Amino acid sequence: MTKITAAITAVGKYVPEYVLTNKELETMVDTNDEWITSRTGIKERRILKGKGLGTGYMAIKSAQDLLQKSSVNPKEIDLVIVATATPDLQVSSTAAYVATEIGATNAFGYDLQAACSSFLYGMSTAASYIESGRYKKVLLIGADKMSSILDYTDRTTCIIFGDGAGAALLEANTEGLGLQDEYLRSDGIGREFLKIEAGGSVLPASEETVKNGQHFVYQEGKTVFKYAVSNMSDVAAKMLTRNNLTEEDIQWLVAHQANKRIIEATAKRVGVSSEKVMMNIQHYGNTTSATLPLLLADYEKQLKKGDNLIFAAFGGGFTWGAAYVKWAYNS
Repeated sequence: MTKITAAITAVGKYVPEYVLTNKELETMVDTNDEWITSRTGIKERRILKGKGLGTGYMAIKSAQDLLQKSSVNPKEIDLVIVATATPDLQVSSTAAYVATEIGATNAFGYDLQAACSSFLYGMSTAASYIESGRYKKVLLIGADKMSSILDYTDRTTCIIFGDGAGAALLEANTEGLGLQDEYLRSDGIGREFLKIEAGGSVLPASEETVKNGQHFVYQEGKTVFKYAVSNMSDVAAKMLTRNNLTEEDIQWLVAHQANKRIIEATAKRVGVSSEKVMMNIQHYGNTTSATLPLLLADYEKQLKKGDNLIFAAFGGGFTWGAAYVKWAYNS
């Protein structure tokens, strides 16, 4: 019996029109372009403007971009997963709304939250559905409106994050392409270092929590940086070791766009040269769940069928992991 693997067969993206540059941030918070660029690699980020527009809006736009480029009939989609840390609403599934709005009327949908590792975890989940044979087409979307949870007087966070969405369609493959291996981890020690204090069941919203600014994202930067560097580089290296790959065998490193220094440290550990490292953090900042699919969309034309890709991500919680994927098509 031919082994079924799950392969990415189409990608799409959406980033808002509004560009928030480092220069503009200089007028909002005590920072400057040189400081931001040297420490993060970020020059600008996109911000979603407009009343009533949230993560779902961007997810829909990225899915529509994918559908338009691939000519896939949305009614053939079996499942929609929205990987996000900023759902449109509490309780009500953003993915269910997205599926309906794009015409995927035969699909069910749900949200997946693992902070910046959400899309990577979603790849594992989508692949499992495909490999089981139960479902043929799974649409995985990574989308976050980080501007909705940022305090623009807190320079430790507001300089880093941006808004955006990316989508990937996963389908069955019998050529040995697609997801080959994965290694996903988590450690609750990270719960206090990257979080939003209020708004959950532990500390529901109140007049006091709003006044205290407890609904904005909080990050203990140095601690998160230390864990991200060590864990992302470790799991990326593990993918090579477990699959008997050398740096020459790898065409692309697809690393979560959190900080240029973290990406470079991961590349160094894996041994791949800079020209093999996908990078767009300078344009978008950290879009959380959207960084990996945005990389795929931006680099799609450079990807060739059979290319070996190593994915790596790290997020709050802590959550992290890596995956080895053989690219399935020429664009």
